[in-house]
Amino acid sequence: MAQVLEFKLPDLGEGLTEAEIVRWLVQVGDVVAVDQPVVEVETAKAMVEVPCPYGGVVTARFGEEGTELPVGAPLITVAVGAPTSGGPEVPATGAEGSGNVLVGYGTSEAPARRRRIRSARPEPAASVTVAAPAPAVPGVPAGKPDGPVPVISPLVRRLARENNLDLRELTGSGPEGLILRADVENALRGAAPRDRAEPSPASSAPSGSRRVPLKGVRGAVADKLSRSRREIPDATCWVDADATELMRARAAMNASGGPKISLLALLARICTAALARFPELNSTVDLAAREVVQFDHVHLGFAAQTERGLVVPVVRDAHARDAEGLTAEFARLTEASRDGRLTPADLTGGTFTLNNYGVFGVDGSTPIINHPEAAMLGVGRIMPKPWVHEGELAVRQVVQLSLTFDHRVCDGGTAGGFLRYVADCVEQPAVLLRTL
Repeated sequence: MAQVLEFKLPDLGEGLTEAEIVRWLVQVGDVVAVDQPVVEVETAKAMVEVPCPYGGVVTARFGEEGTELPVGAPLITVAVGAPTSGGPEVPATGAEGSGNVLVGYGTSEAPARRRRIRSARPEPAASVTVAAPAPAVPGVPAGKPDGPVPVISPLVRRLARENNLDLRELTGSGPEGLILRADVENALRGAAPRDRAEPSPASSAPSGSRRVPLKGVRGAVADKLSRSRREIPDATCWVDADATELMRARAAMNASGGPKISLLALLARICTAALARFPELNSTVDLAAREVVQFDHVHLGFAAQTERGLVVPVVRDAHARDAEGLTAEFARLTEASRDGRLTPADLTGGTFTLNNYGVFGVDGSTPIINHPEAAMLGVGRIMPKPWVHEGELAVRQVVQLSLTFDHRVCDGGTAGGFLRYVADCVEQPAVLLRTL
């Protein structure tokens, strides 16, 4: 007798509450092994292959490619112990779950030890049925006082609790009436929650316009930048610097043989040396404790533009790497970002960000801080400009440096000191050598 088990989209960690189905890796009727990847999903941070903790025959898939599902929504059902077509019965492997759904993505505990959250939908029958994806169930009627509130995400519950919002009064726009974060935010704004799959009325937009969903990487960037602007009282200072000597130093290093050193790596070395002198900027603000948390390590983020949008990979322990090691790590993370192979771990945990927007051919910018960090250094393009050098007018390689910082962690004197030190190292690389 086959036992049909339902596998739901697991918690992917790092605060992610939803994912988009990019590609199914199995078909209905396929036999899968324990921990075999069954679907490739795209979160707001990375592409992830999701392994199934059960072994057996796939009896149903839920969601077409391109569909966005919340964490906890059904992905597939698997008949454990089901006979294959014309073959022996499939062993009931993984009936209790492997407990290894996504190693490193917040699901390492065995299911038997997890608190079970009951779904509003009935459990699958214990017979083998090759089912088509279930149609969407209308949202739970608003104001229903009894019965379980269809909420899975603890973040949604906390957001409602912090704003004294009764979740029982909401109609969820997710599958089976599931209440999503967007529903809570719409309610807080005074707008009626609306099914995201429902097209916008033509009358709500001017003729000839189109609407682009804020989801995936673009949506995550929008959320993070909005939060940064809401929560961080930022300020920006900038300075022009003569980068001629830095460029000469790099050329000399690369002419001596061995692996080539990137300009970004040299700028990173300057950043880590500056942060050692001004640790206030390598920090974050803990609002709940009303404390500034200063880090004793530098996990350096760097902005990278990809086809999927802007991402900020993080170089771990950048302060402990030399220029050659930094160059190699920047190259690895950049390639992974372009291929969509970055993991959530590659994109989180940064303590300071370096933004080389000069690659876009612009001179200056006022960067938005990568929340919850406290500062970001921006670097414009390096180009020939007239400059007074040793009392004479000359053509030099000039760059504009800008520092956006959280004014809660320090005052302008500290920020100015940091930026001036960075500029001095750019103009005279020997300054950096004295601090190593």
